Amino acid sequence: MSDYYRITKAGVIMPMTDVVKWGRWFQNADRCIAVTQIGVSKVSTVFLGLDHGSIQGRPILFETMVFGGPKDGEQYRCCTLREAKVVHESMCESVRNAT
Repeated sequence: MSDYYRITKAGVIMPMTDVVKWGRWFQNADRCIAVTQIGVSKVSTVFLGLDHGSIQGRPILFETMVFGGPKDGEQYRCCTLREAKVVHESMCESVRNAT
């Protein structure tokens, strides 16, 4: 299984075995899934491009993180684009409730 992945504009995740090709892709890739500003807080969800561990064999490829405000530094990582979108909305709701 690969540690390197890319995501297409259509949201398809593809493993990559050639680290040089992956590096070229990563250098200019738009990896942003969603960014939401809530008062002084920003919730950001990105495609990591590297497997940051695994959950029952599934690569962890997405990260949602809060910058600023009472939830500053809170983060959550997940495996799929669908999960990443749900986590982003959940984190936004958590930030709204904290402010």
